[in-house]
Amino acid sequence: MTATLSIAQQLAALPRLTVKQLQHRYAEVFGDATVARNKTWLVRRIAWRIQANAEGGLSDRALARAKELAAGAELRSSRPAPAAPVPASHSATTIVAPASTPADPRLPPPGSSLTRTYKGQRLQVRVLAGGFEHAGVVYPSLSAVAKAITGSHTNGYLFFGLTKGAA
Repeated sequence: MTATLSIAQQLAALPRLTVKQLQHRYAEVFGDATVARNKTWLVRRIAWRIQANAEGGLSDRALARAKELAAGAELRSSRPAPAAPVPASHSATTIVAPASTPADPRLPPPGSSLTRTYKGQRLQVRVLAGGFEHAGVVYPSLSAVAKAITGSHTNGYLFFGLTKGAA
């Protein structure tokens, strides 16, 4: 696009461009090619850059704050290593259950143990009447146990293989 178009006209024209045209426009405004194919993202990034070029971008104070925040962030420089395959003999969940009826039919009765191998470690969770014990800590739900183990929100029944289709 030429510099003769106003900023508003340039911004209004962006959504009408194809992804290929947006990639070309991205290269023009950023001086670097992109492989991104998400049209919404491309339109937003290009629009931001057009406006930043015309208006001067971020203030020195904002740039300094961004650098300060980035310096303290723990960023991953490469993707995580793939998880090692788990031997078939240790991949299944083992349930040892005394006789009693649980509130949720998927859940074994209190006193039972759930065993699972995760990232090469054998995990054991004991079902209590009022929660679940793992590594000496009592959790209110299986999802809380799974979150403590994985670091992200995970469905506890699915994680421990207690859903309908689980082997």
